Amino acid sequence: MAPVTLSSVKKSYGEVATIHGVDIDIADGEFVVLVGPSGCGKSTLLRMIAGLETITGGEISIGGRVVNELEPKDRDIAMVFQNYALYPHMTVAKNMAFSLEHRGGSKAEIAERVSWAADILGLKPLLERFPRQLSGGQRQRVAMGRAIVRNPQVFLFDEPLSNLDAKLRVVMRGEIKGLHQRLGVTTVYVTHDQVEAMTMADKIVVMNAGRVEQFGAPLDLYDRPANPFVAGFIGSPSMNFIEGQLTPDGFAARGVVLPLPPGPIAGEAIYGIRPEHFELVSDGLPAKVLLVEPMGSETQVTMTIGEHQVIGVFRERLRAAPGATIHVAPQLNAVHLFDAASGKRLN
Repeated sequence: MAPVTLSSVKKSYGEVATIHGVDIDIADGEFVVLVGPSGCGKSTLLRMIAGLETITGGEISIGGRVVNELEPKDRDIAMVFQNYALYPHMTVAKNMAFSLEHRGGSKAEIAERVSWAADILGLKPLLERFPRQLSGGQRQRVAMGRAIVRNPQVFLFDEPLSNLDAKLRVVMRGEIKGLHQRLGVTTVYVTHDQVEAMTMADKIVVMNAGRVEQFGAPLDLYDRPANPFVAGFIGSPSMNFIEGQLTPDGFAARGVVLPLPPGPIAGEAIYGIRPEHFELVSDGLPAKVLLVEPMGSETQVTMTIGEHQVIGVFRERLRAAPGATIHVAPQLNAVHLFDAASGKRLN
């Protein structure tokens, strides 16, 4: 186990800069998720920590040791890839033992470590099978087993669940989180799925175009996003945004004046409200229903307020038909205001 520190880390391919001075401090034993849209640089950053990509500028340290010039094998990390990267001609046991054999461990020690890892991951009955005889979830467990037998200082996961179906992804993310809680090893995990990030992480790094937009605990990012990019990326369905003007009478937008929490009352701004923070109230804003989607425990409604299309999620089982008018109100303590020009949070 070890802390990981990235200081002004940069990456360029020739004249093209892809990572623009990233600073991240990951504490010993933390589970940190790098999240962002495709092409934002999160996998490149992970590969730089692993030593699979050289860095153009800055410094990476693991356990207080600068590793910029170290080979991957000398960084005391273990990486789990998206495509499992198992040796097809080796059994599960041989796949898990390979790195230990390569390092010259004794047969007794290797057998003990493989048995320990297989027991943790429920792989004991599968040790003599080959990868082709395993399901996707079983292959991912083997890839994880191959990583943990080495007892590294840091685990690195590069979108490990993206090849699995939706139901199995839910199961496996619980297993990975449980594994982290059991072993306590510093973990850096890359995904484009913000639900994975919210449910698994101690801290989340939201990346965009090679820059860190915000770094913090999942609920901090959910409750107080720093800018519209983070606000729109974290949370599902994503936050509603309405452009308009802050005035003493409320937030003036096209066709509607929205209530405001205490705070700034002048200037061009963006009004953000999450779908689940609308309430059905008799004296609320009139909203024309466009689409009703019953979800079981809640109902998702696409509607227009003034000239703005928004989504609301309600615990009530709403039976309104498209074209009907309902009345809604935003929870004022859950309204997010951003400066229209800079995107900076105002409240």
